[in-house]
Amino acid sequence: MKFTDLGLRESLLKAVKEEGYTTPTPIQQQAIPVVLQGKDVLAAAQTGTGKTAGFTLPLLQRLSEKKIHTKKYKIRALILTPTRELAAQVAQSFKTYGKYLHFTQRVIFGGVGINPQLADLRRGVDIVIATPGRLLDIAGQKGIDFSAVETLVLDEADRMLDMGFIHDIKKLLKMMPKEKQTLLFSATFSKEIKQLASGLLKEPVLIEVARENTTAEQVSQVVHYVDKSRKRELLSQLIKSKDWRQVLVFTRTKHGANRLTKQLEEAGISAAAIHGNKSQGARTKALAAFKANEVRVLVATDIAARGIDIDQLPHVVNYELPNVPEDYVHRIGRTGRAGQSGEAVSLVCVDEHKLLFDIEKFIKSKIKKVHIEAFTPDPNIKAEPIQNGRGGGQKRGGNRNKQNTRKKKSNVGADSISAHGKKKNNSSKRADMESAPTENQQKKRKPKNPHAEKIGSDLQAKLDALDKKKPSTGAGSRQNNRRKK
Repeated sequence: MKFTDLGLRESLLKAVKEEGYTTPTPIQQQAIPVVLQGKDVLAAAQTGTGKTAGFTLPLLQRLSEKKIHTKKYKIRALILTPTRELAAQVAQSFKTYGKYLHFTQRVIFGGVGINPQLADLRRGVDIVIATPGRLLDIAGQKGIDFSAVETLVLDEADRMLDMGFIHDIKKLLKMMPKEKQTLLFSATFSKEIKQLASGLLKEPVLIEVARENTTAEQVSQVVHYVDKSRKRELLSQLIKSKDWRQVLVFTRTKHGANRLTKQLEEAGISAAAIHGNKSQGARTKALAAFKANEVRVLVATDIAARGIDIDQLPHVVNYELPNVPEDYVHRIGRTGRAGQSGEAVSLVCVDEHKLLFDIEKFIKSKIKKVHIEAFTPDPNIKAEPIQNGRGGGQKRGGNRNKQNTRKKKSNVGADSISAHGKKKNNSSKRADMESAPTENQQKKRKPKNPHAEKIGSDLQAKLDALDKKKPSTGAGSRQNNRRKK
């Protein structure tokens, strides 16, 4: 089958041909005709098999079938992505294939100024590619109108519909018309994700061009068992001894990415880090340097690596295994793209044996184990718990939660210092707790009014004087006397 057999218009075919493509990939062969029919789609395909063009081409054609001048603040198509890098990649795809159709488009994500984005939307835009957080911020300022949306696309839908994004998506869906086409594209789909997607799609066409949750056949996978403390040493040796010139390395945390980058630089290996704490400018600069082979190693977290699209990337290294098996598929999918071969190496310590078992179960395949004698693990080292650090998927408002956590931790630390500096017995601690008002109680107290206090004091003095003059007949009698007064 050729692209000319898919029913695409001549202007799109011309752009495709100029990119050097003549034969569509399996996902494109199945998805393009269905999208052109206006049906909802739930499509799963391995990373690097052309998913983006699978919705970009038919979406451009459907938009071109209606001659509509986009009005102020309104948009016609919305593509949501989990990361800035993926948003930029998708935007480039629309620019490449739509260059003869003259649609307006805008990429919207955080980390850059919001005013230029608002200015473009004010004039009206046909296609918006965005991350959910910044898009909600703009919607909150009434800087965008979703009432004319014809097509909604969720790219990397497994992460988009994960717990970190589902609330944002639901908020955005409430602002959109019910009658629209919705497309979900991703490399992996669990049964839970499919159930969740069924609530968003209307009679969707399910497209799976490979066995569910599998890895690309072009990627050779290997595991090296090594002690955690010697991973950096082994990684450096592999890069130098095998003369790897372009390596994408995954860590579990942002701090770990920074630390490993510094260690590699000290070992004489040029490296750069890319993760959520980096500014957009720094992330773009690091990625550009890596693509241009100016940097030998790019160290990344999972969420930052979504959307990294590098032709003929030869090596991917799991410096630390991901906590979520699906992320393993996305990681190694950065290599072996578009029919090219690639290599995925995982450095596994004793703490990660359970993670490796879960990954092999998920991909329904055993990964080849290669023993390196000089790095034989110490059998006396016991496994320790792994802290959760997926590297992304944080809910909106997460920074505020972190700040509150830091405050609590600092208070705990202060108490510990006090306890070490001067001991208090338990009874005195309880007395302090009982006598000292809580923070909430202090906040609820109203500021004192000196004038009101004086009136109350004078009134109480008069009541006390009356009590002394008259014989006491009990609380009830005293209350009656006060009422009379």
